[in-house]
Amino acid sequence: MGDTEGRTRTAHESAKVGDRMPRARPFTALEQRIDDWAHRRTQALAAGAGPWRARVLELVVFTLKQAWACVFGASMLALLVIAKLAYPDDLLLARSDALVLAALTLQILMLAFRLETAREMGTILLFHVVGTAMEVFKTHVGSWQYEPDGLLRIGAVPLYTGFMYAAVGSYMVRVMRLFDLTFTRYPPRWVTALVAAAIYANFFTHHFLPDARWVLLAAVALLYGRCVMSFRNHRSGRVRRMPVLAAFAGTAFLLWVAENIGTAAGAWVYPSQQAGWEMVPLTKMVAWLLLMMISVVLVTLVHRPTDGNVDEVRSAWPGRSERVSLENSSTLRGESATQRMIPVRHFGYGLDSHHHVVDAATGNSGAGRHNGSARRG
Repeated sequence: MGDTEGRTRTAHESAKVGDRMPRARPFTALEQRIDDWAHRRTQALAAGAGPWRARVLELVVFTLKQAWACVFGASMLALLVIAKLAYPDDLLLARSDALVLAALTLQILMLAFRLETAREMGTILLFHVVGTAMEVFKTHVGSWQYEPDGLLRIGAVPLYTGFMYAAVGSYMVRVMRLFDLTFTRYPPRWVTALVAAAIYANFFTHHFLPDARWVLLAAVALLYGRCVMSFRNHRSGRVRRMPVLAAFAGTAFLLWVAENIGTAAGAWVYPSQQAGWEMVPLTKMVAWLLLMMISVVLVTLVHRPTDGNVDEVRSAWPGRSERVSLENSSTLRGESATQRMIPVRHFGYGLDSHHHVVDAATGNSGAGRHNGSARRG
């Protein structure tokens, strides 16, 4: 009888804890079907797998989801390369105009197949405006240039350039949802907005005033230095953590790689590439990282950074399970302050649905079946 009461109390209090945990961002309908299929496949593959095989499988899932998050950007790069290699020069429709129409079609398909929500599309449109305005100025001062042909352009800037900035926005809003990102010690949004505004202004003013990019880079490091990003390969999987600055640096590197592909395809050229293509200097990564700060602030308009309420994520049994200490928000009502909810799961795949309540002072525990409303970890 006492054991039954303990299980009931544990399940009830699990629900209380779950109610206070941040809610996962909803998938679009297509993404939900893909995630359900992927979850079933990884469960089947992970059954009986050793620690190393499970880790490799999780890395594969992470890579595939990253690729899925940047599907718009990858498609834009493919269009640039195809236009360079296969588009005839003597057609009435200029290559740059064809790219504008192709990019517009791609964006419509993203909405039609529900890969982006209407709310996210509003933020992506801001990327168009912010990016195109900077492009008009930068081409005017000679920072880079595009092919002069075509009618669908503003000044020297073909309109497909706005879609390249939108590709960055598309990736960032999708990765927030696909990996259910939460943050610990995220800086105040008004401060991030001020820094982003200063970065955007510096892209213009450094042509006339001293360049403040290194000061701004230091400001970004100070602002986000303590911030930690938490993510999941699966909604029911293990929480992973990494410094958010490491994520920014990794994304800036990938953008630099994409820029090399774009310039090699002749979509735009820098003055140093006029005589022939050469690799874009690695120092351009700094510009991309700073530009990302503007993107991050715009994305927080639609996906407000949420605190994961997880102060500590570590393995209770290396390679097999996860222990989450909920110091700030998950003290169980009616129990001592030293009691914590500890989700116990198989490595990364949520195969075990039991929870244990452990008293940190006595080491006593009570097990109970998982309550669906509490499922977060």
